[in-house]
Amino acid sequence: MPPISLAEPTGRYLSFEEREEIAILRAQDKGVREIARAIGRDPGTILRELRRNAATRSGKQEYRATVAQWKAQQAAKRPKEAKLVGNDRLREYVQEGLAGSVRRPDGSIVTGPKTPVWKGLNKPHRQDRRWAMAWSPEQISRRLRVDFPDDESMRMSHEAICQALFIEGRGALKRELVACLRTGRALRTPRARSQNRPQGHVTEDVVLSQRPAEAADRAVRGHWEGDLIIGAGRSAIGTLVERSSRSTLLVHLPRLEGWGENPPVKNGTSLGGYGAIAMNAALTTSMAQLPEQLRKPLTWDRGKELSGHAQFALDTGTKVFFADPHSPWQRPTNENTNGLLRQYFPKGTDLSRWSSADLEAVALAINNRPRKIPGWKTPAEVFEEQLRSLQQPGVATTS
Repeated sequence: MPPISLAEPTGRYLSFEEREEIAILRAQDKGVREIARAIGRDPGTILRELRRNAATRSGKQEYRATVAQWKAQQAAKRPKEAKLVGNDRLREYVQEGLAGSVRRPDGSIVTGPKTPVWKGLNKPHRQDRRWAMAWSPEQISRRLRVDFPDDESMRMSHEAICQALFIEGRGALKRELVACLRTGRALRTPRARSQNRPQGHVTEDVVLSQRPAEAADRAVRGHWEGDLIIGAGRSAIGTLVERSSRSTLLVHLPRLEGWGENPPVKNGTSLGGYGAIAMNAALTTSMAQLPEQLRKPLTWDRGKELSGHAQFALDTGTKVFFADPHSPWQRPTNENTNGLLRQYFPKGTDLSRWSSADLEAVALAINNRPRKIPGWKTPAEVFEEQLRSLQQPGVATTS
């Protein structure tokens, strides 16, 4: 058989004649856009062609039509072995990012809830899901470049990881690992999110329009966003997210003594764990762990749980501002984080069963996921950099 085929391809693919013209124009030092105009192709098509199919045997890239045609044909051969099948090290890294165990700071594994057997269907709503590292395919793909900067074999696109999970026959990854994705769906179909319905009374001096302008600048450290995630039986967990680093704190809100035993009293103390008094105490404990320079204003949803925000501001020095009604986009970092946390704390499950140590382990897992915005660093790494900058000579710190 001949080494290359000169059969006319479909219009989607470059022909050998087009590759010859590209080689001639490239030899004349023509630019990518000029070549694209000359042969009637998109500049992106020309750029990819020059990158993928150039000859590299001489130690530098040199575009030749025959070599480019041969490379294109080799890449088009099917079936091809999936990359995860032939690279054990890469497969183990991807599986660890998806399904690795949630651990406490001391390294011990948190087993999480007992989950139902996976049956290949979309995730069961209002049931527990397995606790795992749960990095997204894009996070895994981008973090590979950070962890293995010099190893070209440790590269994989997020789409290839998705195909390995969702498309039968792509191999290497077990189908049930889709349950470790944040969405948990077994099919790649979007779903509508429920509407957020904020409530509560807010005075004019703490509305969002009164918040300092610097809070909108993520370059300024120490500004926070917060909310509750609600579970069955009026159970809840508080969430705090630092806007600059995306670092997350989970606030433990245990039920108070008498819950489920005494009948509710109108205008009495809430025993569910997130009444105004209990919420203030729990938030104060969480914020007290932070240096004073990182206790800047907190933006909260319009819930009644922070009706005692004035006392909270006196106790911690952190003033609370409330977002506008029905405007979750005014707390974007917190809303995104709450979506991530729903993987560990699904709607309709009892959240009071988890201890503060369990919440700390989940926060550790979330804070050690690489994020796109900070260049695929983890929130923990960025937050640690912030703390180190506060400890530089001439900068006052608090324990």
